[in-house]
Amino acid sequence: MANKSKKNKIIIHTYIWQGINRKGDKVNGEYKGKNEKEVKEALRRQGVNPTKLKKKPEPLFKVGAAHTITAMDIALVSRQLATMLSAGVPLVQSMAIVAEGHEKAKMRDLLSGINGDIQSGIPVADALRPHREYFDDLYCDLVAVAEQSGTLDQVYDRIATYKEKTEALKSKIKKALLYPIAVVVVAFAVTMLLLIFVVPQFESIFAGFGAELPVFTQFVLGISEVVQAYWYLIVGAIILAGVLFKKAHFKYEKIRNKTDIFLLKLPILGPILRKSCIARFSRTLATTFTAGVPLLDGLESAAGASGNYVYRTAVLAARRDVESGLMLNIAMRTSNIFPNMLIQMIMIGEESGNIDDMLNKVANIYEAEVDDAVDGLTTLIEPLIMVVIGTIVGGLIIAMYLPIFKIGSII
Repeated sequence: MANKSKKNKIIIHTYIWQGINRKGDKVNGEYKGKNEKEVKEALRRQGVNPTKLKKKPEPLFKVGAAHTITAMDIALVSRQLATMLSAGVPLVQSMAIVAEGHEKAKMRDLLSGINGDIQSGIPVADALRPHREYFDDLYCDLVAVAEQSGTLDQVYDRIATYKEKTEALKSKIKKALLYPIAVVVVAFAVTMLLLIFVVPQFESIFAGFGAELPVFTQFVLGISEVVQAYWYLIVGAIILAGVLFKKAHFKYEKIRNKTDIFLLKLPILGPILRKSCIARFSRTLATTFTAGVPLLDGLESAAGASGNYVYRTAVLAARRDVESGLMLNIAMRTSNIFPNMLIQMIMIGEESGNIDDMLNKVANIYEAEVDDAVDGLTTLIEPLIMVVIGTIVGGLIIAMYLPIFKIGSII
């Protein structure tokens, strides 16, 4: 399959053109195509007689973020495919159009390779599965179900909605986590700069006083001497600790699980993370249920999509109870971590046969609560940054001026 993908890979270039339109006016612009012949033919169909055409040079240095395929890129492509499929355009043609029009070369190559596999007779889900870094198991399973039921256009629309909502929620959570980290980093940087460059200036002045310095001033000067002598070790130790934790978090499941438990216990971020887990679980289960995925398989997907060890374990436990014959709302009630509103909505959905609709409503509610909580956290953090930095800077200034005040009172 990999060899076929390479053979079918279509390389798209950007061409800069100049020409004359039907009115005789000079026009210019850019156009993407496989080669000059294709671009010229496309321009002529649009009523432009090209006079100059050259390939746009590639930038010398490519910024990683501008060329890496992100989750939002997959969400956008899914939405474009859903729109074209709903309009009656065949999948192969839809994917070719989306590929040719995408601004990232890596995405164009990815879609072209997948499209080549589909054209060779490989099912869509099987063509997507080798690219798990972009299309996860849930994505591929939904497409597989859609192919079997003949509802690819409807399922792609649900996939697009799911990806858009999920990525928007992740973005909000990252925003919520960024501010506390920013406070710590800024406070640490300001403190280091003051201790290394500002405090030593005062120390040289105090040396000529010939009097005993206040205890607070001596304490700050002692810290300054240590930081001046070992600042590179301090900074290196912090960076090393961060790198080691990141590697250990990636390698060891126990560390990831303990981190998940710790994050949920944080006073401000904990409630936000809990609401985001509920929103992701509800959105995922609603999407799988609507697409026709069996409930047990949907619960397994929703467990992984919840994004936290505590909720993942609880959902898998509920799945086992459902497999043994319990109703979903009863199975979830025994875990004692799911909110009563979610359980009540699932119970109503099970009784009315609209469980997917109920779950979507729950997801909307919790996504809105996460949004409000992040906005509130942003409002809280901004003055907190000023307080933290002001306390540090003010404390150092007081420590440096105490000897001056003491001498002034003696005189």
